[in-house]
Amino acid sequence: MNDNFPNLELRPALFYSWSIGIRFELGVDYDRDNDYENSPYIQEVYKRAITLFKSLHAHNDDMYIVVDVNDHADGYKHKSKTFPRYIKEKSVLYGLNQKTIPYIFPDDDDEGTYKTHRFTLKCKTSDFKYIPMLKAICNNDIGIKPSIFNRVYFININRKTIFHVYDDRGCDLLATTPETIRGVYDKYNDWILNYDRNEIDEIFK
Repeated sequence: MNDNFPNLELRPALFYSWSIGIRFELGVDYDRDNDYENSPYIQEVYKRAITLFKSLHAHNDDMYIVVDVNDHADGYKHKSKTFPRYIKEKSVLYGLNQKTIPYIFPDDDDEGTYKTHRFTLKCKTSDFKYIPMLKAICNNDIGIKPSIFNRVYFININRKTIFHVYDDRGCDLLATTPETIRGVYDKYNDWILNYDRNEIDEIFK
């Protein structure tokens, strides 16, 4: 990743940490009454997240899936249950790597005791069940099960992109060149978060 995205820290909000990217809105007109399974709100969130993912990742693309598990020094064992649930062939899991890094939100760690356990798996798009995985990521903040609490980043090795659904509200897409993601910018322009639209439009001028 360092070769394509030098000095980039994988942490929210990715869009503001890199010069080439798009921030898309997934959830529109949220209301607490929409916090139930299969509500029109969450169905639209799913549709956008899955559509964007499919547009960015071909069946045989090589990629890294990165999952961050935060350790707040609470005495619990911290491991990721994300991979076994969504990887199709268990043999792929033999390539799973784990390392402990400084806590990704240092401003929230006054005593310096927190850590982040980063799990990385190299695989192909076809190796994992990305549709239920994306739905579980979107479910977390609104309390729908199943859900994935941890941060998940999809790094496409072939296309040199990073895709991160931060919650049901939206997702970030980074690239090494504007041309790599221009097609997504053009096709799904209506989904771009208006708050950042001017900055995003400047990238693709």
